[in-house]
Amino acid sequence: MKQRPDQRTLVASDLDRTLVYSPSALALTVPDEDAPRLLCVEVHEGRPLSFMTETAAGLLQKLAAVAEFVPATTRTRKQYRRINLPGPVPRYAICANGGHILVKGHTDHEWNAEMRRRLDEGCAPLDEVRAYMARTSDESWLRKERVAEDLFVYLVVERSLLPENWVKELAEWAEERGWTVSLQGRKIYAVPRPLTKSAALAEVVRRTGAEHVLAAGDSLLDADLLLAAHTGWRPGHGELADSGWTAPHIDALTLAGAAAGEEILRRMLSVSRR
Repeated sequence: MKQRPDQRTLVASDLDRTLVYSPSALALTVPDEDAPRLLCVEVHEGRPLSFMTETAAGLLQKLAAVAEFVPATTRTRKQYRRINLPGPVPRYAICANGGHILVKGHTDHEWNAEMRRRLDEGCAPLDEVRAYMARTSDESWLRKERVAEDLFVYLVVERSLLPENWVKELAEWAEERGWTVSLQGRKIYAVPRPLTKSAALAEVVRRTGAEHVLAAGDSLLDADLLLAAHTGWRPGHGELADSGWTAPHIDALTLAGAAAGEEILRRMLSVSRR
């Protein structure tokens, strides 16, 4: 008989650099002949883009069979839909850092309208932040500027040329206007403070009636998600690890790269089976 997910346990996890990894983020430190077999889970413009180990893929399938698995990503809906995770399509997915909830792959427009109402009431408008970032950035290190879902903005930069204090100064300016700044790899995100994964998670928990929440993430934008969980994990890389961020119910792993993603899933599965 096919095992059904336990609706009492919900697992919410960030994707990029938590469960799935670009080639540069895999951090394969073992000799080539000992490297794990990899599964491509994302193709972009005809090229493989993101991976997880085959072991991690198997663990994720087992996890989805015993708990409600909810991807929670800063990716836009279009970017998220490029991800082809093993197993069935999750019943719920959180995209655009909480700005969208997908239900069986379809956009919940009522939730998006609610989030936009909160943004209108709680922070400076997107155009003001975007204009400031354009005014203070420099073409010598700026590679791309993108607006995601008309909710937040991010820059793709050349890290080696980025002025040392630019991100810090942007964060201080943004904080006064109700926005949060996060540096992840080559991307600098500016996100309205009310736009959080934890807000969307609370709505999914309400709908599912979940009693125990597990979470994982690696960046500053995942901190609220981790704090909203009963038990959480962060890998040994990323913004949270670099800053030494932790909390009493968070397990700070020392493993980095794809090995960390594998271990996070292993521990989530172990807790979910109790």
